[in-house]
Amino acid sequence: MMSFYLSLVCLLISFFFFLVFFMVSNRFMMDREKSSPFECGFDPENSARIPFSMRFFLLAVIFLVFDLEIVLLIPFVLYVGVSKSFGCLFTGFCFCMILFIGVLYEWWEGSFNWIY
Repeated sequence: MMSFYLSLVCLLISFFFFLVFFMVSNRFMMDREKSSPFECGFDPENSARIPFSMRFFLLAVIFLVFDLEIVLLIPFVLYVGVSKSFGCLFTGFCFCMILFIGVLYEWWEGSFNWIY
């Protein structure tokens, strides 16, 4: 029964904060600067069809992919230290080789070059 009351209190507190933040945010919605779009340093008063460098986008995607791979690799390194099995070590080596081949492919394709 106690957990029901605790849940009810948490629900009421969160609803109260929702209402307070909703009322405060409506007051600032009419501000022109806050409601105008701002994308990557472009002036929001110009046309939205301004071309941007596709290399910047490609490098950002490459960064996200390899950043995700590193996040997957860190727990694996900790597991290899605990388990010390050959199969786990071989799997980690194959994973690192796939990453290395991906970096070489991106380098060969020229995705890391900013100057043509």
